[in-house]
Amino acid sequence: MYTLLKQEGRARRGKFETVHGTFQTPCFMNVGTAAAIKGGVSSLDLKGLKTQVELCNTYHLHVRPSDRVIKEMGGLHKFMNWDKPILTDSGGFQVFSLAKLRKIKEEGVYFNSHVDGRKIFMGPEESMRIQSNLASTIAMAFDECVENPAAYEYSKRSCERTVRWLYRCKEEMERLNALHDTINKHQLLFGINQGCTYSDLRINHMEAIARLDMDGYAIGGLAVGEPTEVMYKVIDDVEPVMPKNKIRYLMGVGTPTNIIEAVARGIDLFDCVMPSRNARHGTIFTWNGIMHITNKCYETDPLPLDTECDCPVCRNFSRAYIRHLFKAEEQLAGRLAVMHNLYFYNTLTEKIRYVLDNGCFDAFRAEYSEKLSRKL
Repeated sequence: MYTLLKQEGRARRGKFETVHGTFQTPCFMNVGTAAAIKGGVSSLDLKGLKTQVELCNTYHLHVRPSDRVIKEMGGLHKFMNWDKPILTDSGGFQVFSLAKLRKIKEEGVYFNSHVDGRKIFMGPEESMRIQSNLASTIAMAFDECVENPAAYEYSKRSCERTVRWLYRCKEEMERLNALHDTINKHQLLFGINQGCTYSDLRINHMEAIARLDMDGYAIGGLAVGEPTEVMYKVIDDVEPVMPKNKIRYLMGVGTPTNIIEAVARGIDLFDCVMPSRNARHGTIFTWNGIMHITNKCYETDPLPLDTECDCPVCRNFSRAYIRHLFKAEEQLAGRLAVMHNLYFYNTLTEKIRYVLDNGCFDAFRAEYSEKLSRKL
């Protein structure tokens, strides 16, 4: 259940209570696609990095090791040793981004696994069953993630089908939560807003799914290559018709600046692979901007990655050492960089919550929104 605690303009400070604990919003979810953060960071590490919520991937876990194996092991929380909330995405985005051959029909999507080529069918009911087996805290509804740009008429038909799929998701989840062998009988379900970059489709679709009284609502289909200003406009269009008493989730976003700007537009929840993926290639987020640690200028630099950071990495290692690890292709390089970036993102949302609590978000936004995107 979402509780709005305070508001500054459209920026919201809240909390979300679940069967696996309460998390504070705005919140960044760390992306552990296959029940692990890429870069050798474990669930135990995440607790020291201020992580509140872990995000895992329905499609990838269905393919390997299989959701049935995870159910047999007691669900995702036991499987990966994580006792805080977990959100699982529906698999919809992966179906449309990874599957080379796919057929979209009213019942669902037929496609081939990107791992071994075997034929898979996934529809609303299948996605709900997989996520129920995973026993995540929050499940995402199965939707069609349409390419940007897409033709208006196709986008319109896709939105209508996604609404019908949402009804089926909700009905199936209610059935699954009532079964005697379901691990998490309190699994929550979020609906996803689609409509490409067409304002009328976005608004109409949001109004349609809002009538279903879901546990939360996400804006999907963005951060897929469209200009940043277009993404902000979509949020501006949709936010006024999003239920005020429900948590709002912007899927797959984004840069630190994106997060600050989306919070200013009324968003509560975020996820993105950017902090971990970029870290593994030597890109470091700091409170003064973006650093490329493999640059020659850091070869003998004794300072920590970020002089304003107190993460375990910055407390113990120098820029020179971490640059050396990257140049030597040591696995520790990626691990340390990922740990720092995740700590940075979690601290960013922690600071946003603090300034909202104290009524000074606008000043924070003015100082950091542009600053965090500059290259050092």
